[in-house]
This record gives sequence, structure tokens and C-alpha cells, in this order.
Amino acid sequence: MKRLQWPGWMPIDPYILLLLATVGLAALLPARGVTADVASGASTAAIAFLFFLYGARLSTREAVDGLKHWRLHITVLACTFVVFPLLGLAARALEPVFLTHSIYTGLLFLTLVPSTIQSSIAFTSMARGNVPAAICAGSFSSLAGIVITPLLAATLLGGSVGGFSADALVKIVFQLLVPFLAGQIARRWIGDFLTRHKQVLGLVDRGSILLVVYVAFSEGMIRGIWSQVSPLRLVGLLGVEAVLLAVMLALTWYGAKALRFDRADRIAIQFAGSKKSLASGLPMASVLFGAEASLAVLPLMLFHQMQLMVCAVIAKRRSLDPLEPETTQERDEAIRTAVGTGTPSA
Repeated sequence: MKRLQWPGWMPIDPYILLLLATVGLAALLPARGVTADVASGASTAAIAFLFFLYGARLSTREAVDGLKHWRLHITVLACTFVVFPLLGLAARALEPVFLTHSIYTGLLFLTLVPSTIQSSIAFTSMARGNVPAAICAGSFSSLAGIVITPLLAATLLGGSVGGFSADALVKIVFQLLVPFLAGQIARRWIGDFLTRHKQVLGLVDRGSILLVVYVAFSEGMIRGIWSQVSPLRLVGLLGVEAVLLAVMLALTWYGAKALRFDRADRIAIQFAGSKKSLASGLPMASVLFGAEASLAVLPLMLFHQMQLMVCAVIAKRRSLDPLEPETTQERDEAIRTAVGTGTPSA
């Protein structure tokens, strides 16, 4: 149980510090020439391996069982892939006064990526909500995002991702979808191994994402992309993201109440429906944006840290609410299952 709780004494996710250090390394020592080619190839392989692991960790049985609570999952998917993008499109009105075109493109991409899994489970557990629903909702969102996010990006971002060309389609299929499906197929043989070595594989996950970030930001430095970002623009971006997060937290909580979900379900909907996955978003941005990925993922990196800090406070407060009768044994079993999958929190 403790392993799922976000430490209240830690204001900043240590992994965010590693990401920032990686960005600093790319700024000081960007990969060039042959080194850049090798790093780019390694990054491509890392992305494929990440999605292979995601597929291998997603329990098909849990996904099928979760269909019984279809109203909740449709609500979370609607928040993730409909409401969020609509708010992203509305933010276009802030361009170019508060946001440059490049930063707005990254903000809109942020609204298109799927929800988190492990951190949604952690906060739902901390707030004493419906943990099995959070497991399935996060899993469904991640699975749907492999297809929906690239399609939404091609439709809404247009030229920013170079259009939905045949080459882009091939990259998406072979770097994201094929490895994921291969992981699902291989799960029956390697599932136990993943469970036994989840901590080591978690380090591999995060190390792979750091490599993706280093390659993306190295390309950005060489192309001079970061000259487009000023401290004032960053402050404006943080303000816009704070409003975006506040709106989604309110909509998921009070919207779920209007739809007559009980308290436990509302908690799962709020945490799964208001958050965005750094672990899924970074590799997708690398595939979709190429050399422009460094600036495109900046809003996602900032939003990720913001959502963790704010949701930790909300979860702690919700944990003090009067608890409705529930089957504690089933909830604890769901939590143990979630820990066993070893899905990354980002």
C-alpha cells in the first residue's frame, strides 16, 4: 500500500530532476555527427522497446473485466480525448499574446496524449476511491492512445507534424503499435518474469525515456529551436497549464457527480481523467515531431510535474472524507495486482 502513495514530503518528482538534468546535458553537450546518428538509432529502438513492455504489462483479463464498468471508462476516455483537446483548441485564442505558435503546438499536443496508469492508481488508492476502475481506465486510455493520439495529432496539428503522410503512418505502426501488440502476444510467456523483475525493468523504462529526451533536445539545440522560448513565455505557459489542470479537475469531479457516479467512482474519474502520461507522450512526440520534438514536449513535462503536485494534495484531502462502505479485500487485491504489473508512473 505504501508503495503506491505519493510521498507528501517530496515537492518535486525525482524523475523530473533527472529529465531536467538530461535537458541540461543536451544543452551543454548535444549529440552531433556520428554520435547523433547512433543516439537516434538507439532512441528509435528504445521507443519500440518501451511500447513492447507496455503491451506485455497490460493484462488482457483486467481489460475484459473492466468492460463491466463501461460508463466510467467511456467518461474517462471522453475527458482524455474529447474534452482535453477541445480546451486545447480553445487555447489558440491565447496565441500569440501569451503563447508562441511553437509553444501552443506543444500545449495542444499535451491535450491529445493518453492518461497515466500507475500514478492514477496511486492517487485513487490514497483517496480511497475505486482502484480497480482506475487500473482499467488508465489501461484503456493508454491502449486507445496508441491509435487515437496520432490520428488527433494529424487532424488538429496539421502541418506541425508534417501531415499524416504514408511515412508517418509507417513510423507509428512499426514503432508504437507493432511492438505493443508483440508485447501482448508475449505476455503469456514473459508475464511472470516482468512481475519478478519489475523494479529493474522500471529503471530500463525510465532510462529509455531519458535517452529519447536527450536525442530530442540535442536536435533542438543544434537547430536553434530554444531561441524561440523566453522566460516570460514560460511563465505564460505555466499559467495556462495551471488553468487547464484546474478546469479538468473541476469538470471530472462535478461532471461525474452530475452523471450520478458514487464517491469512489468520482475519485477514479477525477484522477484518471485529468492527467496526462509523460511516458507515452514523449515517445509519441519523438515519432510525430522529429527534430521539433524538444519544444513540443516542454508543455507536457511541465504539466506532468504540476499534475503530480496538485493531485497529491487533493488525494490527501480526499482521504479524510467519510468513507462509504466498500469491499476492502477486493480493493487491496486490485492494488497488489497493479503493483505487480510494474507500469511506469509517468
